[in-house]
Amino acid sequence: MKEKAKNFAYKAYKFSNSWTGTVIIVLLVIFFVAQAFKIPSGSMKSSLLIGDHLFAKKFAYGISTPHLPFLEIPLIPGTDGHIIDGDTPERGDIVIFRYPQNHSIHFVKRCVGLPGDILFVNEKDLYVSMHEGDEYMKKHYAPEQIIEAMNKLFVKNPYQKDHPGIHHDDAVVNNGQTHMPIFFLAPVQVPENEYFMMGDNRDHSNDSRFWGTVPYGLIEGTPWFIYFSINDNYEIRWDRMGKTPADLEGAGYIKRAVAEDIKKDKGIF
Repeated sequence: MKEKAKNFAYKAYKFSNSWTGTVIIVLLVIFFVAQAFKIPSGSMKSSLLIGDHLFAKKFAYGISTPHLPFLEIPLIPGTDGHIIDGDTPERGDIVIFRYPQNHSIHFVKRCVGLPGDILFVNEKDLYVSMHEGDEYMKKHYAPEQIIEAMNKLFVKNPYQKDHPGIHHDDAVVNNGQTHMPIFFLAPVQVPENEYFMMGDNRDHSNDSRFWGTVPYGLIEGTPWFIYFSINDNYEIRWDRMGKTPADLEGAGYIKRAVAEDIKKDKGIF
């Protein structure tokens, strides 16, 4: 038995050192364990910055259908986006998903609405009536955050206390344009098995306010940790490397980044 185990281990070692074995192992890791992503825009600033390179935890929400790298062609056609369902996003999670209008593009946003939730935006403030009910909201949120509207209770800005990267740009003003979804979004109920996503850089984010909710099948994973980070001046951000988004929030780094950079962004990402 020991001899067979040694032979198997030797063959596995030789296979892993071959070109074929290396390619297969790398693809398995990319498909099912971790995949590298680069943050290309400022929609999640200052939680995630332009130039952050991170690994995504691919198994956080089940096992998504593997796609051929670069070509983004599904290798198992006919699925709903997952080959094995698993956990679902929770309130406040940062989620990596495929853009509903173009599945070859990945977006990174924060989950602010679960199936069954009712939410609306008024003068930039987010209000969420959570599907768990009134008692749940009263138990988990401060009385001053809870308001009544349309004969329902809503929580005002439920995520900003725990996630300091969520912020608004004071330079973006209403100017009477009440039709703009940045300032006003009519009440919407999140459909079953779908999720409402918003960027932390609220006034510079192309998200569910504009193109709707994200089906579970398009959800790929969540940021794991930052393995490299570089700014526009090609300076390496050593203090971000090796950290998870939760690490950065706990260290107070995000609060400082918001204070320094909140007014630097222009346009919508």
